[in-house]
Amino acid sequence: MEKKIKCDHCHLEFDESVMISEDEGGKRLYFCCKGCQGVYHLLKAEGLDTFYDKVGETKLQPAATSTEDLSRFDTEGFKKKYVREKEGFYEVSLIIEGIHCSACVWLNEKVLHKKEGIIEASINFTNHKAKVVWDPEVLKLSDIITTIRSIGYNAFPYDAKVQEERINKTRRDYYARLLVGVFATMNIMWIAIAQYVGYFTGMRADYKNVLNVAEFVLATPTLFYTGWIYFKGAWYGLKNRHINMDFLIATGASLAYLYSIYAMVTGEGEVYFDSVVMIITFIFIGKYLEVLSKKKAVDTLDTITGALPTEVIVIENGEKLLKRVEEVQEGDLIEVTPGDKVVIDGEIVSGEGSFDESSLTGESRPVLKKAGDAIVSGSVCLDSVVRYKALKSFENSMLSTIVTLLEESVTKKPKIEKLANQISGYFSLTILLIALATFLWWYFAKGSFEHALIVAISVIVIACPCALGLATPVATLVGIGEGAKRGILFKEASFLETMAKSDVLLLDKTGTVTEGKPVVVEYHEVASYDPAILYTLVASSKHPVSRGVKAWLEARFETITPVELTDIKNIEARGIRALYEGREIAGGGLKLLEEMGIESDIPQDRSVFVYLENGEPKAWFYLRDNPKEGAKEAIAEIKKMGLEVVMLTGDMAPVAEQIASETGIDKVFSGLFPQDKAAIVDRYHEAGHIVIMAGDGINDALALSKSDIAIAMGSGADISVQVSDVVLIDDKITSLRDAIRLSKATYRNIKQNLLLSLTYNALTVPLAAAGYVIPLVAALSMSLSSLLVVANAVRIKRVFKRT
Repeated sequence: MEKKIKCDHCHLEFDESVMISEDEGGKRLYFCCKGCQGVYHLLKAEGLDTFYDKVGETKLQPAATSTEDLSRFDTEGFKKKYVREKEGFYEVSLIIEGIHCSACVWLNEKVLHKKEGIIEASINFTNHKAKVVWDPEVLKLSDIITTIRSIGYNAFPYDAKVQEERINKTRRDYYARLLVGVFATMNIMWIAIAQYVGYFTGMRADYKNVLNVAEFVLATPTLFYTGWIYFKGAWYGLKNRHINMDFLIATGASLAYLYSIYAMVTGEGEVYFDSVVMIITFIFIGKYLEVLSKKKAVDTLDTITGALPTEVIVIENGEKLLKRVEEVQEGDLIEVTPGDKVVIDGEIVSGEGSFDESSLTGESRPVLKKAGDAIVSGSVCLDSVVRYKALKSFENSMLSTIVTLLEESVTKKPKIEKLANQISGYFSLTILLIALATFLWWYFAKGSFEHALIVAISVIVIACPCALGLATPVATLVGIGEGAKRGILFKEASFLETMAKSDVLLLDKTGTVTEGKPVVVEYHEVASYDPAILYTLVASSKHPVSRGVKAWLEARFETITPVELTDIKNIEARGIRALYEGREIAGGGLKLLEEMGIESDIPQDRSVFVYLENGEPKAWFYLRDNPKEGAKEAIAEIKKMGLEVVMLTGDMAPVAEQIASETGIDKVFSGLFPQDKAAIVDRYHEAGHIVIMAGDGINDALALSKSDIAIAMGSGADISVQVSDVVLIDDKITSLRDAIRLSKATYRNIKQNLLLSLTYNALTVPLAAAGYVIPLVAALSMSLSSLLVVANAVRIKRVFKRT
């Protein structure tokens, strides 16, 4: 047989006769192809040969040469779809194929940084997504792709739809595997009952053989189809010189399976196919839920950009033209009408109106903007036609800046290791060593391979993996289930643990602590009027204050019939006006009163709506954004659980402090923009705190993404829900309290389960190694340990009953 030789670049082995060989400084080098030979000398010439020290013996993809025409990367259509222009430089997001480890990331970044014209190159190892910024005057994108391919990797443009497709494919694959496991488990349990009864009461050999074959048929697809991920995980663990839980699961299940085949064929001993199926399926359920709840590794910003207008009205030479937002330049004159969302930052040139900035600042009241005032992207024009001059490009506007920062912060989100995994790394190796030592001792002591194998399998089966492997998943599944019943959705099981360890809770004001909807708190009737007229007037407006008055009227009057108004007009940034049977009716706020010469001493921290007929006030409505029901009690209980509660808001200080006083919050930061909120999260991290952030708007998304646990209110913006770790479906602040309480109870239960499982193993493994436990009893013992863990985990349900 011809000798196998490793390629000095990709480390794959081939027959020596097909290898390309050469001498270098007295050392014989071998390459499997010209591509690997070229990459090796390229790295050597560039001083990057330390790559081979970093990559170790990891096998790489051979550096195949490509004849593909790369000119498509330089076309105008490709540029419009994938390339962003910033300050004269181009930026693109690429997916790098062929990355196996951190050394691959290091190599690609080094090679790209050495390429003249590349300003920035950073690669995320978890999703292989690269951000590359280059000078188009120096090199083309096709040159960058060629550089990446020259060192044995491939690159293609990042497409969110493709990434989403891949995630859905993975989920479908896991679901199919789960169905096989569950089907096998449900059926094999009935067969196992017959087997156990037959073991103790006696059973004819032919009946037993039929049952053994039936169990074999059910166990085989479960082990090799459902359990394939454990074999795969074990393989990657071994490649990285790490004995993980996957290896222990695969080893225990495989040995039990092989021994069961032996027992089935020879008729000696008992089969343990049921243990194989239950081991694989129970653990796989946790894996499947992990995949379902895992945060998407796709670009979470697509939801925002998808909801934004792609075109705006630009005024050129007195004519209105539709332009793509990417084509708008600084200095262009843009027109927005009522209901339009601003997508480019600018300064108002003509007109004035109210703008809803709640998605950016959290300010619950609309803000009056007039000529000379700045408007920012993300705000919504409520009641007038306004023209403004673009001060920035679309890429550099406020919303795009938040998008960019959010994308970067999502990739830097801290990952908390589970306590179970910290223990299992040592536990798994220890069990395997004990099993091996047990096998060797019994083999040499008794001289029986069969007996030694049975005892070794008993050691592995009795320890792996239920007691330790289920200690965390079962408790978290119960916790997640209890949370779901109360409208609390945890996207990953591990978030329960992280939340339990947290010591700071940051709360957005609008929509989190408060309702986010102005309501009438005071009403003064100056003179009699027909409520139907007022109802019809406010119903014609989408202004939040008008909606608050409309809701109040609907609650006060059981039946109210709208009348017919004519000449309904929005009074820019002031209110609404209409005609009814020759009378002029109007409704609005402080600006309207000033314009009509009506004096008022209403404080600035209150919203007011006045209804007038022919210039005479008929009724006054005072509105405010009230704290949510149960907010004060919930915050007091959260404090008792050991968390510091802080409120963050873009609202004015008087409003924020009043809400904080009413809800029992001691610390308040007001007048904040999204970046300010994120900076406060960073400040707490620097002080060593574990931070929970709860919010509901785009303005909270950046801070949410930087926090250890991000909680989104169910009524919030899509982006805040996407970057969050926990979603409160019912939008109640009491659910936030329940989520924290549940997480602490679950984490406490996890620690109890781990202690229980380790104590169990400390008692049973020595007994199995001593030969006092046969595999059958080991399997029953393993099941008993699982029942103890499950029974303890069920106690989590009592956390809400006790309170």
